[in-house]
Amino acid sequence: MELNLFGSKSVSASGLAHNGRTCSSFRHAVGVRFSHQFCSCRGTSSRVSISRVSNNTYLSKRAIASGDQESVVEEDYVRRITGTNGASSRLFSRNIRLLDFFDDQYEGVVVDPERLPANPNVFASMIRLSLNHWRRMQKKGVWLKLPVAHAELVPVAIKEGFQYHHAEQGYVMLTYWIPDGPSMLPGNATHHVGVGGFVINDNDEVLVVQEKYFNPSFTGLWKLPTGFILESEEIYKGAVREVKEETGIDSEFVEVVAFRHAHEVVFEKSDLFFVCILKPVSSQIKVDDLEIQAAKWMPLMEFVEQPLIQGDCMFKKIIDICIARLGNRYCGLHPHQVVSAFDCQISSLYYNVHDTQDVNCTTGN
Repeated sequence: MELNLFGSKSVSASGLAHNGRTCSSFRHAVGVRFSHQFCSCRGTSSRVSISRVSNNTYLSKRAIASGDQESVVEEDYVRRITGTNGASSRLFSRNIRLLDFFDDQYEGVVVDPERLPANPNVFASMIRLSLNHWRRMQKKGVWLKLPVAHAELVPVAIKEGFQYHHAEQGYVMLTYWIPDGPSMLPGNATHHVGVGGFVINDNDEVLVVQEKYFNPSFTGLWKLPTGFILESEEIYKGAVREVKEETGIDSEFVEVVAFRHAHEVVFEKSDLFFVCILKPVSSQIKVDDLEIQAAKWMPLMEFVEQPLIQGDCMFKKIIDICIARLGNRYCGLHPHQVVSAFDCQISSLYYNVHDTQDVNCTTGN
């Protein structure tokens, strides 16, 4: 049985609706780029109806229509009639609303991680209502970022059908694909990116290190300083940083001379490893005690003649390429700053420029 507050018809009660507009910038770093500006608008009109639940108890629903006339938010209240004529009532249950979200440029939504409810039960109700709303709006993918402070919401979202996408130190990212069929959302990052610095001075000495933690089969090996680049770090800057951190040597980037692509290396991810030639601008070595056992300047030929270098076809080829570059018989790759119309972002495009007038960049085998 349904009771209407103002007779037999639902009526407009714009004075009960919350008017306003909130806009926020949001960038999501999972391999998908979203629009720089997203706006959500809250209702301009509402209607109210009441349904009886039990004796003297009624469920009141207020549907609020947003500015696009399609986004409908239902807020539920449970009221108990305290007078014989229904003269007064008492609210004893909180309302339910949509999760705050932004539209993305791929017909999906991004839940605002700054405006999540703290109560898991409230979150469960909100997420169900939101999914129904997004389904009516024919949305596609849903991105739900749950910070560590809201870790208790993770099992709730999983129970409602969300799936793990990736996790970082401060959050876990979950996704939900609304349409039927396989999800078209991009997967988690597939690669690690590493760098190695071939640093050689004017005395034909190579900067080499021995690591504290290594495979026993590499005992006694002197190797190039290596490491992973940081998030949003350029390859050439990462190479300079890693050399500085491990050995204390300041250097300047010259070229990328080669890179290796391997698979199922760390956590079953693929690996890209860039070999960079660097020019030292300091000479005093200061070893990083956390991960490096020793570091020194080693004559180039002594470094090349190490049995482990000679016995490994990949490392031997890398050193051959570096030596060819030193003899101007090989030209590596330089980073050039470019802007693409696809994302309007500055990128580093690595390529070589062959110029017969430049003795430092001549081709060869």
